[in-house]
Amino acid sequence: MEQITDVNQIKNAVLYKIAEYTYEGTLEEKYEHIPYEITDPIEPTFRCCVYREREILRQRVRLAMGRLPSELHYRKTDNTQIVHVMLAACEGCPIDRITVTNNCQNCLAKRCMKACRFDAIIHTPNGAYIDKTKCKNCGACAKACPYNAIVDIERPCIKACPVGAVDMDEHDLAKIDEDKCINCGQCVSKCPFGAIGAASMMTNVINSILHNPEHTYAMIAPSIEGQFGTATIPQLKKAIIDLGFKDCYEVALGGDAVAWSEAEELIENIKNGNKMTTSCCPAFYNMIMKHYPEVKDKMSTTGSPMIASAKAIRAKDPLAEVVFIGPCIAKKNEVVARYLGEISAAMTLDELAAMFAVKKIDPESYDGGEQLATRYGKGFARSGGVSAAVMKVVEEKGSELKPKVKVCNGAAECKIALQMLKLGRLNEDIIEGMACEGGCVNGPMRRYDLIDSKKVFDKNVNVDNTEIINTCKENGYGELNIHVHRRG
Repeated sequence: MEQITDVNQIKNAVLYKIAEYTYEGTLEEKYEHIPYEITDPIEPTFRCCVYREREILRQRVRLAMGRLPSELHYRKTDNTQIVHVMLAACEGCPIDRITVTNNCQNCLAKRCMKACRFDAIIHTPNGAYIDKTKCKNCGACAKACPYNAIVDIERPCIKACPVGAVDMDEHDLAKIDEDKCINCGQCVSKCPFGAIGAASMMTNVINSILHNPEHTYAMIAPSIEGQFGTATIPQLKKAIIDLGFKDCYEVALGGDAVAWSEAEELIENIKNGNKMTTSCCPAFYNMIMKHYPEVKDKMSTTGSPMIASAKAIRAKDPLAEVVFIGPCIAKKNEVVARYLGEISAAMTLDELAAMFAVKKIDPESYDGGEQLATRYGKGFARSGGVSAAVMKVVEEKGSELKPKVKVCNGAAECKIALQMLKLGRLNEDIIEGMACEGGCVNGPMRRYDLIDSKKVFDKNVNVDNTEIINTCKENGYGELNIHVHRRG
């Protein structure tokens, strides 16, 4: 399997150096030298000159150390904002949104000209021409053209954002409206210049491993499977422990606990004539809180599988430093905005890969072993998996109810369903919301192409243990209180 983009090579080179120097204990002495170590002293390799390359790398180094990319950052920010623009890396993407292509046939109907209300289209011997001083980017001409010769092109970062949080400043550089941003990370993965990144907590994690190894624990999302070759959850757990963690837990077990709790909530809500939404996806949670606050009282009060797993670890070790690992950027925001004190950090898979690389650890080389969670808990990683697990618990509890589920695969479908809920026109009893199309297996920080990684995940998802309630009790999740009171 090949990595997705060449941008990743730059990012991974920085992460490797940060991890290496943090493990050495020399990061504060050496971090300023990293841009010079990675770039050629004379010949640029990925931008116009070595000086710009070094500034881009300097800003990426700062993000990898958990800092703002620039000391002179122009935006207001608080410590819960995870996604940031590296201004030196932004190309400004000088795209004219409404553009005439070579498909223009210079036809006689001139429907594009007739459709334009601003007299912005002129016909020349070579075809239609758009006067940019008059064009309002309304797109009427593109809709009118019978040859589809006029196209509407958006900047990748703006197009990727599902909630309209990305815009351009007066210099045509990307900017993020933090009041709208749900920290889903789609702009991070879609920017072809790697100009948008997420603040890292990796240095804090490595320092915890070095200075508090007896109480530092990892917990891995089920969507990690398929992201390190063919390595399974048991193999990955052993590899992660060899990084210096005291132990490694399956977040899928937290998924089983969440399914049990949300099923109880669902049964109660249906009996009371109420609708509800799931709460495991942090970007979906942020979407509700920032863009649909009218329905936040409908959200499940059950915490996410991450917090359920953290509570289980801390029940055994009250001094635990707990670290979540998965392909999700929004999990970092969930930690710093809601759960600091219970969870110490969240890391993405590229950060974990950098730590493996520094320690020369290959997860595929480890022996396999037993998986503790059910296939339903692991299924939380896929769209439709949360509701499937909840329905399984409803069945296990012997309820005669047949709840109707609205599965939202991706942010666009989430917005439609939440609008219907807001207007009181939702027919279903429960909304399963996942901001990433396909679910967490398609998270913005996945390491490999979805088709390839999903083959490995699908092959290993069907474990023998399928009784959710019994599995929770057997693994110490039965007595946990994982509710987070939001209603009212």
